[in-house]
Amino acid sequence: MEYIRVTKDNLEKEHICCAISSNNDVQVASKKAWLADRFDEGLVFLKSVERGKCFIEYIPAENAWNPIDADGYTYIDCLWVSGSFKGHGYSNDLLGECIRDSKGKGKAGLCILSSEKKRPFLSDPKYLKYKKFSVCDESDNGIQLWYLPFSGSASLPRFRECAKHPRVDRDGFVLYYTHQCPFNAKYVPVIEETAKSRGVPFKSILLSSRDEARNAPTPVTTYALFRDGEYLTNEQMNDKRFLKLLGE
Repeated sequence: MEYIRVTKDNLEKEHICCAISSNNDVQVASKKAWLADRFDEGLVFLKSVERGKCFIEYIPAENAWNPIDADGYTYIDCLWVSGSFKGHGYSNDLLGECIRDSKGKGKAGLCILSSEKKRPFLSDPKYLKYKKFSVCDESDNGIQLWYLPFSGSASLPRFRECAKHPRVDRDGFVLYYTHQCPFNAKYVPVIEETAKSRGVPFKSILLSSRDEARNAPTPVTTYALFRDGEYLTNEQMNDKRFLKLLGE
């Protein structure tokens, strides 16, 4: 398969989103605006020529929008291979290019979020283990930081203290999110309105800068939903899922 590196020069014409067909969709627009501001920070977005079916997104860990301390590493935002494209080596291609690029830049290794068992929107731990990644830190809610060092002397990446014990001091629902995930532009307003129409306390907090994301009370910053202070999920909600959560 052929791969394309998305840059500022071709961002507007390239299809980037795994499940959204139209480049004019508000979700795509929000993601592209977020990407455009990250390229100067070293972000790489490599995709297959197929529309949104396979891609990897990574960035120097110092510039990652997550509460981690991993200076000298590359942080993988997302490694995605869709549906029928799985099992054909595309993940290996994309990860291999990330490794080659990172070594060429003198990085100490790679790091990425996962968990003991597969969770939605997080990398598969079985695949990471197969590729010789290992766990270097874990938060109270089971989100793990995995790493692949390039030398035996590389230091261990760590979660920042704010993310080790995910909790918020507020009743009702609290959602932390960024525009790194395109689905948020559509579905966050949907569940905000659903909660409002039912008189359910709901507070959404858009993390609009790297500093805000690095100090968030959650390892996963793309989407982290809390209820009465306790962490619930990193899986995006639509109105039907949210109503089910409410018991309706």
